[in-house]
Amino acid sequence: MLTSAVITGVGLGSMYGLLALGFHVTYAVSNTVNFAQGGTMMLGAVLSFTLSVTAGWSLLWAVAVALAACAFWSVLVERVAVRPFVRRGSNSWLMATVALGIALENLALFAFGRDPRGMPPSYLTTHFVMVGGLKVEFLQILIPIVGLGLALGLHLFFQHSHHGKALLAVVQNTGAARLMGIDVERVTTLSYALSGLLAGVAGILVAPLFTVSSTMGTLFGIKAFAVAILGGIGSAWGVVVAGLIYGVAEAFVTASLGSTYTQIVSFSLVIASLTAMPNGLFGRAGVRKV
Repeated sequence: MLTSAVITGVGLGSMYGLLALGFHVTYAVSNTVNFAQGGTMMLGAVLSFTLSVTAGWSLLWAVAVALAACAFWSVLVERVAVRPFVRRGSNSWLMATVALGIALENLALFAFGRDPRGMPPSYLTTHFVMVGGLKVEFLQILIPIVGLGLALGLHLFFQHSHHGKALLAVVQNTGAARLMGIDVERVTTLSYALSGLLAGVAGILVAPLFTVSSTMGTLFGIKAFAVAILGGIGSAWGVVVAGLIYGVAEAFVTASLGSTYTQIVSFSLVIASLTAMPNGLFGRAGVRKV
């Protein structure tokens, strides 16, 4: 049971970490987050299923179009639901992004249908390796590799590249960034596009492990935001590590107590952790200048 819970938890946690990385990217660049992130994940899963299974496209083209659509949708969210309110100094973008997420979910409900559907078997789900007497699918190995690889890539990009430092400069001092010739609006748009890509990757990877439905992203999005806060939303490594911890803890609770208690216990653990560490596992308290 222990080995099974760890394997399942690492796969789940990697999904949470990928979604949480999307929250991290937009927060690090613009000090805003996209609460339609769960819906974007759903969009990636639904489109990849529809194009590859229903329309008969090759998987490569279906994935490419689904990821492009996720990036475009996130850019639309930034333009319509975030930028107008930020310009006025309002925090109403919080509810505006939630509203767009609900609108996308209902649009998918009408277009895709209410019934959940399963992805057909593929090489990644039919081939496996034995670990502790358990079959571990190739996909379950690929998911954490992708999550950790993307976290490493973002960390190196932000810390060691000229463009990455320019992105971070926007949130630290918008006025100075403009004086240095940085197009603040364009940078923010790019961060939302990247956030959408990360959500799309999460949705496409999770689709073969769960059923695909118009409502699949809601709970994932809530958990991913909890993971982002728990890990310290300003730290790429923090949100991924927190995702892995949360996923393993959730799997242990399910295996030992049953699925009835999963959400109660796991969210209670998040609250207890944030009470002890208000800035998250890897977050830092902001410095207030007077």
